[in-house]
Amino acid sequence: MTSFPAEARHVRDTDLPVHHRLWALRGCALSFPPYGFRATWHHLVRSARIPYRLDDEPDALVRAVDELEAARQLALGYAAPVVAARRRSKAAGQRVPVVSSHWVFGQWSSLAYCPDFAHHPDEPLPVVLGRVIAAHRAGTVDSGQCTVCGADRTRPRACTRCGVHPDGPAAPSARFRHPDEADRWRRTWQRSGP
Repeated sequence: MTSFPAEARHVRDTDLPVHHRLWALRGCALSFPPYGFRATWHHLVRSARIPYRLDDEPDALVRAVDELEAARQLALGYAAPVVAARRRSKAAGQRVPVVSSHWVFGQWSSLAYCPDFAHHPDEPLPVVLGRVIAAHRAGTVDSGQCTVCGADRTRPRACTRCGVHPDGPAAPSARFRHPDEADRWRRTWQRSGP
């Protein structure tokens, strides 16, 4: 697997065949999937309006990678001082991290994981991640409210309003499977339906 920046350059390279650029976008979404890969892909297809026939609008791929990259920059900006502090603590002999934000260390699919890939926030990724980061900074992640939309939560499960699960992909209740998920995913992957 190549790096996000290298794949993003491929997405923007108009000299490459458009289907190669689509696969590069897939690599970017695999490298940085804040909603989980499938929900992130679904979001990008919808928000950038990536058509079934890529030759009809190849600029949609650039819109998608621009949105994903802006969100990634926000996450990396938040993570940088935490990672630097962790390096200092390891150098000082403290081997167990005191940081509760495990996604800071590369578990990007835990940022705003959505178990149902078609039910995720509608807003741009940078807006959503900005709210998640603000909640982490304020220490209100476990406040009983969704970090993305503010809806009340009585128990740890996916938010009924925005679809984000507070415990990420590892939570037992996060393993949601819609009855026709395979067909829904095929249509989403091919950009041919909801």
